[in-house]
Amino acid sequence: MRYTRKLEGLVEQLSRLMTLRDVADLTGLNWDTVKDIVKRRLRRDYGRIDLKGVRYLSIDEIYVGKQRGYYTLVMDLESGRILWVSPGRGKAGLQGFWPRLRRNRIHIRAVALDLSGAYAAAVAEGLPGVALVFDKFHIIQLMNQRLDDLRRELVREAEGAMKMVIKGTRYLLLTRAANLKEDQLPKLERALKLNEPLSQAWYLKEELSLLWEQSSSVGMNRFLNQWCEQANSTGVRQLQKMAKTLQLHRRGILNWWTHPINNGRMEGTNNKIKTLNRQAYGYRDENFFVLKLLGLHESRYILAG
Repeated sequence: MRYTRKLEGLVEQLSRLMTLRDVADLTGLNWDTVKDIVKRRLRRDYGRIDLKGVRYLSIDEIYVGKQRGYYTLVMDLESGRILWVSPGRGKAGLQGFWPRLRRNRIHIRAVALDLSGAYAAAVAEGLPGVALVFDKFHIIQLMNQRLDDLRRELVREAEGAMKMVIKGTRYLLLTRAANLKEDQLPKLERALKLNEPLSQAWYLKEELSLLWEQSSSVGMNRFLNQWCEQANSTGVRQLQKMAKTLQLHRRGILNWWTHPINNGRMEGTNNKIKTLNRQAYGYRDENFFVLKLLGLHESRYILAG
């Protein structure tokens, strides 16, 4: 289909503000024509990613459906740009990225990632000596999972009134105390008062968030040791398991003091990707899908059609 440069420029501008379907409806062009125009522009802008000045990375994976499975994403934490998109997870998803960093002589100071052993091993091999920083939000999320495991176990074992007291407390237990409404506190307090293991786990969950509020790296290390000692002394299996996980990932947790980074920005981008993929009912053209992800940071609109 033939069209003017002016129309092409309009489509390029609108594509930063609307979905492809919206642009097609507004301009009277068919979807494939709009896609071709946008794809050409994305290839021009993001066919070769500029890595100059990149210092901090975030690495994560995203699931984009049964047909495509998992993709590995690498983000520049300071700019919010996605630097690398590749099918696969762990080492396989990052193999092509390390040579690109070396060719561009990029000096990475630290990498934020979740507790995935596969990504930690891949970064240690691909960027030897670079600090790993385990994402604090994933650590808190894991602690919540341990607490919820304990709650479910106690519900199964409890009888009568005790069972009913514990059964309806999931939201109350997993929400930070400071975020609960005043009328919700009595029910939480009753459940904690009647069950010591649950009370111990809840208080340790609340305390764990203070790890990142310590005034020095020495203080952070001391706090982590004390927390793990307390968790082990309870005799509660879920808490002991959590303490073991924290000890195994100690260095990457404490590295936060020197490099206070996390995966929060990546998580926000992952949500945008899921919305983008859902609205487009999946992208049949994988190259176009990758280019859309590389240019996702330029979108300043809510992906709502």
